[in-house]
Amino acid sequence: MVTRLVLGSGAVCQALVERAVESGRSLHIVTDDAGRTDTLRGDDRRVTERDPTDPDALEAAQPTADVVFVGSDEPTRNAAIARAARTVYPGAMIVAYTGYRPSDADRRRVERHADRLIDPGSATAARVLDVVSGETGERTRKLRRTLRAVDGTVAIVAHDNPDPDAIASALALARLADAIGVDAQACYYGEITHQENRALVNLLELDLRQLDADDPDHLEEFAGFALVDHSRAGVNDQLPENLPIDVVVDHHPPRGAVNGDFVDIRSTVGATSTLLTEYFADFGVEIDDTVATALLYGIRIDTWDFSREVAQSDFEAAATLVPHADVGLLERVESPSISGETLETVAGAIRNRDRRGSILTSFVGDLSDRDALAQAADRLLDMDGVTTTVVFGLLDGVVYVSARAQGSELDLGETLRLAYNRIGSAGGHTDMAGAQIPVGMLATADEDGEATHDAIESVLRDRFFDALRERPFELPNEYLSAVSEFEFPLRSEDGHGELAPEESDRSGTEAAGKRSDGE
Repeated sequence: MVTRLVLGSGAVCQALVERAVESGRSLHIVTDDAGRTDTLRGDDRRVTERDPTDPDALEAAQPTADVVFVGSDEPTRNAAIARAARTVYPGAMIVAYTGYRPSDADRRRVERHADRLIDPGSATAARVLDVVSGETGERTRKLRRTLRAVDGTVAIVAHDNPDPDAIASALALARLADAIGVDAQACYYGEITHQENRALVNLLELDLRQLDADDPDHLEEFAGFALVDHSRAGVNDQLPENLPIDVVVDHHPPRGAVNGDFVDIRSTVGATSTLLTEYFADFGVEIDDTVATALLYGIRIDTWDFSREVAQSDFEAAATLVPHADVGLLERVESPSISGETLETVAGAIRNRDRRGSILTSFVGDLSDRDALAQAADRLLDMDGVTTTVVFGLLDGVVYVSARAQGSELDLGETLRLAYNRIGSAGGHTDMAGAQIPVGMLATADEDGEATHDAIESVLRDRFFDALRERPFELPNEYLSAVSEFEFPLRSEDGHGELAPEESDRSGTEAAGKRSDGE
């Protein structure tokens, strides 16, 4: 049971007590204001008449506490109460009211000992109650406690080949950890290949560390691990599957058990960046321009510029971020230079397209950058009357498949799994999916023993349409936003097994199409 302690008896304190009683939450109040003790007493609220600025008196009244609210009306007195509370309850979450008309010096003295500062402008009873004893306060307190329990550096790991939402979330959680005195590093495996994602990292000069799974000692310097925008170690990242995880923050519904000391998975929001934005407010930490810009971009991309799977929380988070974000820089991020190789891949997909009703497939031949394949699939989806695109390309002896759908009841993830899992790895979710198949699994070869492009195209296209005929894969509405594998799943050691990770991280779309690094 969470012990909630209220110290002092100012006007905000009284409003808090009244709201707590209405909500059925229990409080212990410690005050030396004899004139108010009778008013404060009642069901679910115990009152002890002692001096809350005296550490010995506090310890005698309440030896332990999980959440402490400092609620006197006098700024100087609140600083003394906060100091005493921190001495007696070093592990508690301390929320302190600044008091009426605090000076800058008063504010600094209170803030020195408090985890969260409430000023008169924001100190409505409902808001204070939520921070002190509501669901928001519980989450915030547990996240702080979990991060502070790590004795060393925390690796905050985004999913492989991270998209803007994962990048921004990792950066934001690292900043929050730093604000409470915990060393943290935003990390990722794989590559950041999409032009706009690279532009985001480069223009904002984001501090991200690329991890090398081939180095057996690459995790030894970290004392704790957090996952953002995905929820399971070894699934859509290259961490060991049995690695203990301290923190998980994600907005995707998981496909399996999630293990972590602190887990916050809310699939009702459109982006993990939305959750991290809320934590800045809950921690009482100001969002700097760099983090705000990254978080805003993460929300926009994952919600398709607020047009898909968007919640009120996403709009509220964006409204919080806009005053701090560098909108001009975001315009530069969204208009990066496109490589000639990417343009050639898109052009090849257009030239080689094969349309059957509303479904369009295309084989682009050899690739220099597999990310270009996803961009080609996005562009083909803009064609009139097309609801589904499937684009194939060849790179380093592996055929990659990128598929997109819009306005269709087809489940692409299930369709690609049925079509290609026996010869490679495939997966994804309803409107965005992918696969990878070793060329050696496509038996037809030319005189030199190499599989021909025509043979590759024929086998892959036939298997896709066979899968469509076998089963249409219509899903109930409640599962339409569920996620599974990322777009190019990991292959097994022999190169063609069914080692398909079970989660995906959505990318979003702007005018130029979806960002695919995280799929």
